[in-house]
Amino acid sequence: MRSPVWLFDLDNTLHDASHAVFGPLNHSMTQFMVDHLHLSWAQASQLRVEYWHRYGATLLGLQKHHGICVSDFLHQTHLLPNLEARAYIHHADKSALRQLPGRKFLLTNAPLAYAERVLKIIGLQDCFEDLIAIEGMQAFGSWRPKPDARMLKILLKKYQLNAHDCVLVDDTLDNLKSARRIGLKTAWMQGYTKPLLRPTMNKKEVGIHMYGRPYAACVKITNLRHLHRWHHPV
Repeated sequence: MRSPVWLFDLDNTLHDASHAVFGPLNHSMTQFMVDHLHLSWAQASQLRVEYWHRYGATLLGLQKHHGICVSDFLHQTHLLPNLEARAYIHHADKSALRQLPGRKFLLTNAPLAYAERVLKIIGLQDCFEDLIAIEGMQAFGSWRPKPDARMLKILLKKYQLNAHDCVLVDDTLDNLKSARRIGLKTAWMQGYTKPLLRPTMNKKEVGIHMYGRPYAACVKITNLRHLHRWHHPV
C-alpha cells in the first residue's frame, strides 16, 4: 500500500492559532479596514466577518469590492508582534508529524512569510517538501485560496499528484468539502477548536464540532498522532 501525500493546513491544524494568532490578526485586519476604507471600528469588524463568510477569506471581499492591494493587506495584517512568545505545538504532535510516512506539503491561506515564521517558531521548517501559501493560489487572473476546488486541481497537476493518493488535514469544513468533491481523502483536525466560543455558529454546527463527523471528513482527529492509526485508503 502506497503512503499518502499529506496536505497540511497551518493555523489550528499544526499550532494553536486560536491562542496565538486569531485575536491579534482579527484586530489588525479590522484596523486595516478602518484606515483604508474610512469605516468605524464596528463597521469594519462587521464587514470583515461578512466577507469571510461570503468569500472564505476577508481579503477576497476587500479586493473584489474595494480594490485593495492584496500584498499590502497580507503584509500589514500579519506583522503580529510577540508571535514568537505565543505560537507552539505539542512535542508529541511534532514528533508524530516527522515520523508520518509519505510526502508532506503545507497548504495554507496565510502569506508565505507568516507561514515560514510560524514553522520556524514551532520547529517544523524542514518538515515539508514545499510550502503552498496564498501567493501560490492564483489562477485565471484571480486569487483563489481554499476552499476553491479549481485551485486544488491546479496544484495537483503542478505537483503531479493523484487526488486519490492525497489527504487534506485541515480544521475547516468548507476546505474539506472541496477536497472531497475532487477525490481527496480528508482528516478533520479539531484539537484546537473551541466551538462554544464561536458566536456565529448555530447549535447544529456546534453539535457537529463537539460530537459528530460530517460526510466531508473521512476521519476526525484531535491530535496529529491519530494520523498514524489512520493512513489507509478510505
